[in-house]
Amino acid sequence: MKTILTYGTFDLLHVGHLNMLERLKSMGDKLIVGVSTDEFNQQKGKQSIFSFDERARIINALSCVDEVIPEKNWQQKPEDIHKYNVDIFGIGDDWQGKFDSLNEFCEVHYLSRTKDISSTSLKQALSNIDKEFIRQIKDNLDHMFTIVKAME
Repeated sequence: MKTILTYGTFDLLHVGHLNMLERLKSMGDKLIVGVSTDEFNQQKGKQSIFSFDERARIINALSCVDEVIPEKNWQQKPEDIHKYNVDIFGIGDDWQGKFDSLNEFCEVHYLSRTKDISSTSLKQALSNIDKEFIRQIKDNLDHMFTIVKAME
């Protein structure tokens, strides 16, 4: 039985996350996903939209995921690899080379990202939509104010 391990924040779950998790699952029999805790995200300077409990629940609901564990710090990876008898550690290629030291414990695979999608780009797009929506509301209110003034 081959066990695969990966980690991530998994905020704003998108098809890129799903593609990676499904590819990892196809490499073995059991996929364990470490989801970054809120406290660990704070240490990394990240602010998640969804809480750890919500993100872990969403990831756990995916059919390709067999187990979810909390990722509490950078140092736990070798410990988890040993604890869960991990054969393959996999992560997105935006981390290329960062986890090569784990080759001492298991195979390390860097998977290519899904083109044109990331949580960062989604947050940016949502931010832009909010600003545009606010501008439209303001313009409409200004227009209504002009009509009301004209009726006086």
